[in-house]
Amino acid sequence: MGSLFRSEEMALCQLFLQSEAAYACVSELGELGLVQFRDLNPDVNAFQRKFVNEVRRCDEMERKLRYLEKEIKKDGIPMLDTGESPEAPQPREMIDLEATFEKLENELREVNQNAEALKRNFLELTELKHILRKTQVFFDEQEGGVNQTTESMTRALITDEARTAGASMGPVQLGFVAGVILRERLPAFERMLWRACRGNVFLRQAMIETPLEDPTNGDQVHKSVFIIFFQGDQLKTRVKKICEGFRATLYPCPEAPADRREMAMGVMTRIEDLNTVLGQTQDHRHRVLVAAAKNLKNWFVKVRKIKAIYHTLNLFNLDVTQKCLIAECWVPLLDIETIQLALRRGTERSGSSVPPILNRMQTFENPPTYNRTNKFTKAFQALIDAYGVASYREMNPAPYTIITFPFLFAVMFGDLGHGAIMALFGLWMIRKEKGLAAQKTDNEIWNIFFGGRYIIFLMGVFSMYTGLIYNDIFSKSLNIFGSHWHMSYNKSTVMENKFLQLNPKGDYEGAPYPFGMDPIWQVANANKIIFHNAYKMKISIIFGVIHMIFGVIMSWHNHTYFRNRISMIYEFIPQLVFLLLLFFYMVLLMFIKWIKFAATNEKPYNEACAPSILITFIDMVLFNTPKPVPEKCEVYMFLGQHFIQVLFVLVAVGCIPVMLLAKPLLIMQARKQANVQPIAGATSDAETGGVSNGGSHGGGGGHEEEEELSEIFIHQSIHTIEYVLGSVSHTASYLRLWALSLAHAQLAEVLWTMVLSIGLKQEGWVGGVVLTCVFAFWAILTVGILVLMEGLSAFLHTLRLHWVEFQSKFYKGQGYAFQPFSFDAIIENGAAGTDAE
Repeated sequence: MGSLFRSEEMALCQLFLQSEAAYACVSELGELGLVQFRDLNPDVNAFQRKFVNEVRRCDEMERKLRYLEKEIKKDGIPMLDTGESPEAPQPREMIDLEATFEKLENELREVNQNAEALKRNFLELTELKHILRKTQVFFDEQEGGVNQTTESMTRALITDEARTAGASMGPVQLGFVAGVILRERLPAFERMLWRACRGNVFLRQAMIETPLEDPTNGDQVHKSVFIIFFQGDQLKTRVKKICEGFRATLYPCPEAPADRREMAMGVMTRIEDLNTVLGQTQDHRHRVLVAAAKNLKNWFVKVRKIKAIYHTLNLFNLDVTQKCLIAECWVPLLDIETIQLALRRGTERSGSSVPPILNRMQTFENPPTYNRTNKFTKAFQALIDAYGVASYREMNPAPYTIITFPFLFAVMFGDLGHGAIMALFGLWMIRKEKGLAAQKTDNEIWNIFFGGRYIIFLMGVFSMYTGLIYNDIFSKSLNIFGSHWHMSYNKSTVMENKFLQLNPKGDYEGAPYPFGMDPIWQVANANKIIFHNAYKMKISIIFGVIHMIFGVIMSWHNHTYFRNRISMIYEFIPQLVFLLLLFFYMVLLMFIKWIKFAATNEKPYNEACAPSILITFIDMVLFNTPKPVPEKCEVYMFLGQHFIQVLFVLVAVGCIPVMLLAKPLLIMQARKQANVQPIAGATSDAETGGVSNGGSHGGGGGHEEEEELSEIFIHQSIHTIEYVLGSVSHTASYLRLWALSLAHAQLAEVLWTMVLSIGLKQEGWVGGVVLTCVFAFWAILTVGILVLMEGLSAFLHTLRLHWVEFQSKFYKGQGYAFQPFSFDAIIENGAAGTDAE
């Protein structure tokens, strides 16, 4: 089988590279993305490796690029992204890149420092301008000019004794300071002045209407101008200390009005000059950033590629001559020639004359699991890997999941209208995938939707199909072929009677509706749900049993591929027989009942004689004889049913000890005979990690010490109990297909009945307005609840059916993923190194 159904065959190779050609060869391998390197220096500290200095240089270049990116984003300059990925630069080009980044960083830092100094000077001049303007208002508030104002302030600040004592000494002179403070600090500032100066100061303040820009961080701050009058040097010192404590900025303010006017004119002139210089500085900064924005994306790619190469080279070993680098790597067996061609290209680019050597090694180590995917299969493979990465060469469920996952989802979500909404959304993302992929975003919800666009599209398409089968579109039906039921009800009976039901004896014409459900069931209020329940419940069990049987058959391919003869005979066959004789027989009973019993038939095959499948199955397992049904009804559905059922149960029960004991006993016998190792094919999955002869498949297999017999018996007991009990619980678990389908249909009907039908009942122009509003509300609820929430619920239940009920039959998922050295993956994740470091 191809790699789509199993992981790729892997080989462990040893790679010899000449030191001069190592960088170019690793660069070519990074572009290829098909080689996973192993760390040959696990005990060496990261700071003691050979290329640690080059990695540090790349770290420093990345730091400078991040600084440039931050400044570019701060100015809102778009960065050019052509979508192209430049090749990794040669080592000698690192010097040119470092010089370019150093020059840009120094120039930008110098410009920023100059701009910050100019902005700080501009802020000081602006604050001084407001101080001169506001203090002039303070001094001119009262009539009589400055002298009367000063005199009134003096009277307010000086006590009567001081006035009497100072009368013979002449007029008292008041001092003052003026400054600016943050508006939110002003109340506390005023209280502190009052308490510290005991009320012997006079404070006036006014708000600055326009916010001012903080030169440090560019934030807009609100400030207020204040002026404080006081008397004496002692109060002056105290006032200045309080201003310093509240981080208020003090400015010189002349006492004479003429001096203040002259200073204000000088301040305005300097502000205009500063505006001009600031504009030129900002223009220069913008030009520098615009030039850097054109190349920033490519610079990031180049630096990350260089750093990734040196990270990878640090995983290599140096030979004794210090002229050759030795590496070990996992490679896909089919791609060895492609890898050798890439190594030759790297050697030619470096100008080396010594060709690289790629030797295949023999190993017992389990190889990594590598499943090739494209943009379509990638999302389905991610669903499988989320449960667990497949063991090496184990059957891959992803190809089958492409069909079974959207189908089982659609069984629960079946509605033609809701499926169309989902399919159109998925189709829109598929058609616009190039543009949407280029618009990288950190919104994880959108990334999940976009990554699963093909899953969403298929789920919508399959839901449209099952919606046609259920004949359900927004809880209504489509009458495409005409109903095959004929009733004599009049219009008033159909519209007003809430307990209408269909009678198969008289109303059904005998021929089924050509495709899906007959639309007449929409008006059968009394027995519509009963009919749908019986139908959906049975098909849920049918699909579930077929799905589980398919999972058991998949285990056969694992056993045959790994040549595990004991597991093939004593695990697969009993498991399949157990499932077929009990649960597939129950499915057959459903079909027999549908075929033989009908409402139009005469007894003993009338619908009144139809037995319950559940009761029949329980009686079969308990060996109960069904009680005779009166009025000429047959106890059994076919001749010899009782004998067949007893035989099936006995054989199925007999399979349990075979599954439980046969494999451990044969392993024990084989060990006694060989007395060294188990015979070929007699090893358990636990012994070999699921690989018995993987070495013949290109990568080596697990080779571990023999497992204790007691552990083998315990492991087999757990496996048998899990399978037997799981077969019962898993069959019942598929009833979620019926339950969620019923819930989805009922929710859609509730929305139609309680929301949209209200708008449809209105008449006239008022009805049009009401219908528009009601339809909008109905559409929002439909998309929000029935498509998104119900869709997510059905998705999770479908995921559980695949992970637990289906994959548990054959899939172990105990491997580890192949993680090749790939530039694309590194750049996509925004990482500068590899997981090895």
